[in-house]
Amino acid sequence: MAKFTIRVELRNADSSDYEKLHKKMAANGFKNIISSGSGNEYRLPTSEYIHESSTLSRSELADLVYDIAESIKTHPAVLVTESVGRTWLGLKKANPLSLN
Repeated sequence: MAKFTIRVELRNADSSDYEKLHKKMAANGFKNIISSGSGNEYRLPTSEYIHESSTLSRSELADLVYDIAESIKTHPAVLVTESVGRTWLGLKKANPLSLN
């Protein structure tokens, strides 16, 4: 199964627009929490998500995310990267009550 990291930028957006984005992304299976090998969970930077898929290509995933983001604000910026591994520093531990 392929692992992806997705970054979304909404143009001329405010915090309520990003809250809508987060809800729509979560409803479509995108997460903003990443797990370490030791089981700790960390919150990704604002409007960054992870997703796993065995059926979608990077391009198809970018199209899907673009459509989700564009339903909130026109002309969003979307970056999709396929990952074979991730390393991070400085991410905040996730609230265990909020896993999405």
